[in-house]
Amino acid sequence: MSGATYRDRVSPTEGAGAPPVAVAERPSSSTGVTILYGVLGVLAAAFGVAIGTLVAAFIDPAYAPIEVVASTAIDLPPQQVKEWATSTFGTASKSVVVGVVVVAVVVTAAWAGITARTRPRFGIQVMIVAGLVGAVAALLRPVDFFLAPLPSIVAGAAAAVALWWLLRMATPAEGVGAVASTSAPGDSGGAMPAGGSRQVSPGNQDLSESGSLDSSTEVQSISRRGVLLGIGGVVVVGGAALGSARWLTTRASAVASRVAAVLPKPAETLAPLPASVQAPVPGMAPFITPNADFYRIDTAVIVPQVTAEEWTLSFDGMVRRPFTLTYADLLDMPMVERDVTIMCVSNPIGGDLIGTARWLGTPLLPLLERAGIEPGADQLFSTSVDGWTCSTPLDGLAEREPLLAIGMNGEPLPIQHGFPVRMIIPGLYGFISATKWVTRISASTYAQDPAYWTVRGWATDAPVLTGSRIDLPQGSLTVGQTAIGGVAWAMDGDGISRVEVSIDDGPWQDAQLADQPTPRTWRQWWLEWEATPGRHTIAVRATNGLGETQTSEVRDVVPSGATGYDVGVVEVA
Repeated sequence: MSGATYRDRVSPTEGAGAPPVAVAERPSSSTGVTILYGVLGVLAAAFGVAIGTLVAAFIDPAYAPIEVVASTAIDLPPQQVKEWATSTFGTASKSVVVGVVVVAVVVTAAWAGITARTRPRFGIQVMIVAGLVGAVAALLRPVDFFLAPLPSIVAGAAAAVALWWLLRMATPAEGVGAVASTSAPGDSGGAMPAGGSRQVSPGNQDLSESGSLDSSTEVQSISRRGVLLGIGGVVVVGGAALGSARWLTTRASAVASRVAAVLPKPAETLAPLPASVQAPVPGMAPFITPNADFYRIDTAVIVPQVTAEEWTLSFDGMVRRPFTLTYADLLDMPMVERDVTIMCVSNPIGGDLIGTARWLGTPLLPLLERAGIEPGADQLFSTSVDGWTCSTPLDGLAEREPLLAIGMNGEPLPIQHGFPVRMIIPGLYGFISATKWVTRISASTYAQDPAYWTVRGWATDAPVLTGSRIDLPQGSLTVGQTAIGGVAWAMDGDGISRVEVSIDDGPWQDAQLADQPTPRTWRQWWLEWEATPGRHTIAVRATNGLGETQTSEVRDVVPSGATGYDVGVVEVA
């Protein structure tokens, strides 16, 4: 028998009318079987997520299982963690969180699948618990909506059913876990003959392939045909569900609504910006930040998809005449254009969470006058369609000329920047002024309605601080004349009057200034420099129109913006 192969070995009595062929068990890799069950777990979880996403498409795409968990994961960590994430990953921080959530789901699902190899009920229960975790995450979101947990609950149930189905399909009809016999060859009753072979009919040899014997001599039988059918069914149904969800989400999408939007002609039209606002230095970024390059910072993991046709804005709270506007109502109001630089309070020294655009919108003050704010109110409490809230101080609001913006750089607002309508209030950091997808503005008090960032320890009044940034030079330099350049801003300090540069801790030198069309925008600056070989340190500071020079004191972004000089190091060869 030494020359017999796995499929050649036969019993000594084989002949006419002989019993079925005795086929030796091909010992499959234990690691391979483990990987297979892990894959089944991941497929079951993906199926559940697809079904949950489909359910969310009928309720609110923001409550899709992955998105709602990621959104809550952004909200819950301590402030120090959020600051680290913003400074480390910048605008990609939300993508990183989503990636972490996806990895966690994959790892958990794989573990559930592997565990289900010997404990099916436990693996199925893990899927249900994962769905409940998503439901709890939905309940922790700021929007009070009783159907919010439903997509995650359905996702967990669907994943559990899918795992049960895949396990069932992977199990051959003739049984699983047959215990190998250690009896003598003469034993009967269906026990496996010594030597590791079992009796099968020739016609059934393609239905299963035994697994390896574990420490308890259990034989794991895997139905290859069943596995393929099960996986195929889960992939087809799950893919159809996910595709349907995407179709439903975009069927009456904000994309189509934005394409159809026609911006009205403003009653106050700004002249084109003169060329003198742009520093005559190669490599300097444009004065007006293109929409595609404009920074985006918000708490929305999935960008809200709001059509102009369905959008409304309510004015209520401590007002005498509450009312609600539609997008059509807004278009009938006088429109104005404003060049305004806006900035995120999380912008570190030298950071790029700042940009300038020409905004089109209607003044907010006439609408507040129409509502009639009652005495005692000290804030505007604005709410985004995704439930994010913002506190804007009423004190000094009129001087800032706030807008309800519908256009950005000659186009309808990009969806990720608040289409169809957002708030723009010059001179204040965005977390207390720039509500995107705004759907409600309430006159209120700080004591009555603390906003999203207020309860997390940030300031209630945060004017943009005078600051400056070095943008040039970039990369390695060669000896000779080059330009140092960048931008400075003082939107709450009557514009920029002076920018100074220090090289290698030397005396401060006045930089040249490009024109500044309005104190509400940044100002470009540059300084010609004769670069010498070696390593050089460059620092910059700005002075506003009130004669106040930015402080050198280094301060964190919490609670009301970072301070300090931007300092860069360059190598000249």
